[in-house]
Amino acid sequence: MARLFGTDGVRGLANRDLTAELALGIAVATAHVLGEGGAFEGHRPRAVIGRDPRASGEFLSAAVIAGLASAGVDVDDAGVLPTPGVAALVASTGADFGVMLSASHNPMPDNGIKIFARGGHKLPDEIEDAIERRLDEPWERPTGAGVGRVHRLVDAADRYVDGLLAATPNRLDGLRVVVDCAHGAASDVAPRALREAGADVTVIGAEPDGLNINDGYGSTHLDRLREAVVAHGAAAGIALDGDADRCLAVDHAGRVVDGDHVMAILALAFAERGELADDTLVITVMSNLGLQLAMRERGISTVATAVGDRYVLEEMRRGGFSLGGEQSGHVVMLDHATTGDGVLTSLHLLARMAQTRTPLAELATVMDRLPQVLVNVPGVDKSRASGDTEIVAAVAAAEAQLGSSGRVLLRPSGTEPLVRVMVEAVDEGQAQKVADELAYLVRERCAL
Repeated sequence: MARLFGTDGVRGLANRDLTAELALGIAVATAHVLGEGGAFEGHRPRAVIGRDPRASGEFLSAAVIAGLASAGVDVDDAGVLPTPGVAALVASTGADFGVMLSASHNPMPDNGIKIFARGGHKLPDEIEDAIERRLDEPWERPTGAGVGRVHRLVDAADRYVDGLLAATPNRLDGLRVVVDCAHGAASDVAPRALREAGADVTVIGAEPDGLNINDGYGSTHLDRLREAVVAHGAAAGIALDGDADRCLAVDHAGRVVDGDHVMAILALAFAERGELADDTLVITVMSNLGLQLAMRERGISTVATAVGDRYVLEEMRRGGFSLGGEQSGHVVMLDHATTGDGVLTSLHLLARMAQTRTPLAELATVMDRLPQVLVNVPGVDKSRASGDTEIVAAVAAAEAQLGSSGRVLLRPSGTEPLVRVMVEAVDEGQAQKVADELAYLVRERCAL
């Protein structure tokens, strides 16, 4: 049986895979597991809950609230708010845990449940597994005054914006910016935070109706943002996703500035201010080799983790690092937030532009992106690829051929019988040739 929790909570087709019954059960089990060992002794447990604006979030959040309250947990309902906003409120209010209803950048019919522990941190795998094991178990229900109460956290957005502004290193006065909110959870707070920080803001993709989240807008659909930046003569464009935990950017000419470039720019800014802990940036194995080479040239170390912002977070907390993220635009600044925050990332990126009086296009030249080729090999036994002697030898030969200016990565998919072959090289033709050859070998050696 597949694990219920993935790399970013529970996610699936709302009302089919993720039902009201399942949401209620997860809420109850979460209350029980997190309350074990006397964690809630001496006080009534309290949780913060938020959601993105997709229609299914209305009934799913109602189910989660019902489950928590029935288990004796008081609930602060933050309403529509970005995922990092919920995490921040868990930390700032001293709540015992938090729940976010969102499927992030997924299409509207999907939804998901993300759970934050006390302090606003994502749950470790073993806690998620314990919650899954406790689903539908018999339990003694509280009655009377023992049931939880539900309160509307009417100033949730204000608190979140205030925290964002307090974490912004300098004002953005004089910057003309376009922000694309993906018709998502940051449609109100992102434009407000950027304006209060001093930017001249044009907004697109900020009319959520419950059905249009991520539909042609946001970090997975950049064309409208690129057009708007050029049309308005803006210095930069910011693209968020549905729950605003990631941020991509475009420069004044509409050229994309991805998460690797954003991390490179911020790493230099952090280092300059003495805020880059141990002069180290945490990345994933999918970050472009050009980022590692650029950081090495500037005396900054990189530590690579498996793909997924939770693994970046785990490494950052383990090593005491302050900055990390993914090529997709998840950027984590642990001195200011407990999870990836797209609005916070945009504020820091724009602050660097304002502070240095340098165009984003010029800042992005800090790293040269090496050509990267990705070939998916479906219909294979992915467990065999990493241990097959011929494949291992072929990868080693390819890495020797590419030298220090190239890289090979074979990564099994986490959800389907698929192996991803990724090759980077100075020459794109060479990268494509190596990737195709390795993909052919994987297909021949590991076919189902």
